[in-house]
Amino acid sequence: MKGKTCIVTGATSGIGRSTAIALARAGAELGIVCRDAGRGEETVRAIRDQTGSTAVDVFLADLSSQAAIRGVASAILARYPQIHLLVNNAGVVNLQRAVTADGIEQTFAVNHLAYFLLTLLLLDRLRASAPARIVNVGSDAHKFVSGIDFDDVGFARGYKSMKVYGHSKLANLLFTTELARRLEGSGVTVNCVHPGAVATGLGKNNGRVAGLLIRMLAPFFRTPDKGAATTLHVATSPALDGISGRYFANCREVQPSAAARDRAAAQRLWELSAHLTGLDAPGLAGFA
Repeated sequence: MKGKTCIVTGATSGIGRSTAIALARAGAELGIVCRDAGRGEETVRAIRDQTGSTAVDVFLADLSSQAAIRGVASAILARYPQIHLLVNNAGVVNLQRAVTADGIEQTFAVNHLAYFLLTLLLLDRLRASAPARIVNVGSDAHKFVSGIDFDDVGFARGYKSMKVYGHSKLANLLFTTELARRLEGSGVTVNCVHPGAVATGLGKNNGRVAGLLIRMLAPFFRTPDKGAATTLHVATSPALDGISGRYFANCREVQPSAAARDRAAAQRLWELSAHLTGLDAPGLAGFA
């Protein structure tokens, strides 16, 4: 990865942190996107201590906020003349329904719309840097749902945390499929990965009971380093040059659910996502 510039979201803990450390160790110039300045700086110190790399920058953004995503995208573009890899890794699980400042249910906003918006804002730079790759961290939790609920994507009715989470992970796969179709022949590939059940910080925002449950189950989970293995394989393996629109688990291509292979749903989700992020506005037709 020497000479390559890589962006990783959600890099201060878990899979994202392991991914960032491995990329830095491989020689990449690294930009990490995180919400908390203190944790971001601590992660930079850890990366430098473990890899010897000083080519690491921190970008701050609350990925539930579209204004913050636009701001961090501008900062990334100003800093790096080329971007060769974008790893969309940040995510949330909420036991109770929450709404963002943009009026969108938080799990859908962070786990899907943040991927969509940040990727499209950086897409011209990725195209200009080709060959380049986009890796979306999804989950087999997409199998919890039978399709996108276009009538109630924010689950204003009947909110159930794992169903909502699975819904957002299905959106990751459909976004990957549609983006791959639109990028065909561009030199930019996009794939989605399932990291497995990993002991990470995901879900710790839900209070003491959820935190205790996560700690109790941690011995049965993969380590973050093992969880990051598939992300790194898809991000860096020469064997995957030109491979796009696929789903990987345990470093192998696997088939997602039938709902994740629904081309019509993928196109419809793209149109909805463009509308919810304002990328269907006049003058932005190239994005939508």
